[in-house]
Amino acid sequence: MAAKPSIPKGTRDFSPVEMSKRNYIFDTIRNAFHLFGFQQIETPAMENLTTLMGKYGEEGDKLLFKIQNSGDYFNGITDEELLSRNAQKLASKFCEKGLRYDLTVPFARYVVMHRNDIVFPFKRYQIQPVWRADRPQKGRYREFYQCDADVIGSDSLINEVELVRLIDHVFGKLNIRVAIKINNRKILAGIAEVIGEPEKIIDITIAIDKLDKIGLDGVIAELKEKGISDASIEKLLPILQAQGNNKEKLTTIAEVLRGNTTGEKGVEEISFILDTIEAINIKSGIELDLTLARGLNYYTGAIFEVKALDVAIGSISGGGRYDNLTGVFGMDGVSGVGISFGADRIYDVMNQLNLYPESSIINTQVLFVNFGEKEATYSLKVMSQLRNNGISAELYPETGKMKKQMGYANSHNIPFVAIIGETEMQTGLITVKNMNSGEQQQITAEDFISMVKK
Repeated sequence: MAAKPSIPKGTRDFSPVEMSKRNYIFDTIRNAFHLFGFQQIETPAMENLTTLMGKYGEEGDKLLFKIQNSGDYFNGITDEELLSRNAQKLASKFCEKGLRYDLTVPFARYVVMHRNDIVFPFKRYQIQPVWRADRPQKGRYREFYQCDADVIGSDSLINEVELVRLIDHVFGKLNIRVAIKINNRKILAGIAEVIGEPEKIIDITIAIDKLDKIGLDGVIAELKEKGISDASIEKLLPILQAQGNNKEKLTTIAEVLRGNTTGEKGVEEISFILDTIEAINIKSGIELDLTLARGLNYYTGAIFEVKALDVAIGSISGGGRYDNLTGVFGMDGVSGVGISFGADRIYDVMNQLNLYPESSIINTQVLFVNFGEKEATYSLKVMSQLRNNGISAELYPETGKMKKQMGYANSHNIPFVAIIGETEMQTGLITVKNMNSGEQQQITAEDFISMVKK
């Protein structure tokens, strides 16, 4: 007996209806990217591990899917190394490539490789899948799509403002109510210096970034586990518990960081972004969140995270400023900033809230009934007229009972059925049935086209 087929955990199949919904999301985001002046590129699904390793921190490196070398991958490996069962060391010898973890690092690699063909500032977008060897759970998948927009080769904070506007525009179009959270890694670095733990900046940011998930006690426990002193944690607590509106929080943190050059620069940058956004009046709420850290090591300035207000799920968009990501590929001094829309989480949110317009899940608009060879040939000619006018149409491929063909239209949510028999061919009219109302009428092809378009 053949084994029952299955798919890997953390991956999903999508039906035609589900793909219509997903494409509505992709098209909305893609149109927004074009509206804001971004240009599309694509990079390979797999990259050399030398490109990926060391860019996401220790935790991120563990989540990379590594691709086993083809051919004799045991070549050059000693029996002693095999018997050691050192998975990490063996993987470095078995695997030279890996599936991309995100789209930002491949983009940095792309910029360096194509630097002579790029005019800076370069505004690019990508809509492609990424893979992470994470533990699957609600809203977290091993294969998922990211929709990234980045500006590279510009230090201007106007780029950050425009990205916030882009976030607001996309979620406005999708009718998802969101809160946009913002912080600055320079503020976090300044905090680490002020509390006397500058060398522990990565440990601190990773821990406090989990505040929503593990709570204050969990964060304190993790900080202690990383060797951060009780005195330093005591200094950190007022910041983690900061309350008030954005201006009040900014005043609090500015006082804490007074005299710290790095921290003051972060406060200055956040102030500019918040003041400019307030002046242009976006619809979404924007919140200064001093505990927001974004776990990835390459962020150096403003960082963003977007939460859906009406569904309990993780962040559905995020990003930030990275000052020298291309430096690891030999191209120093190129600053960039970008955001990523988590299409799969957005899809889950929209499913829970049923936010799709009816038009987004209609594929075929007209089904032509098949009565036989002559009628089918005549119908194919009429279908050409419809398709030339942008109306999707199909002919039922086989002759069969009317009930069966109507059932096909119903099961595929096709709103109109066109019936062409001997009478219709003689008169040049089409009998059209509206599958929603049940009404039936005879009209010309031109009138039918106008009706469907309305």
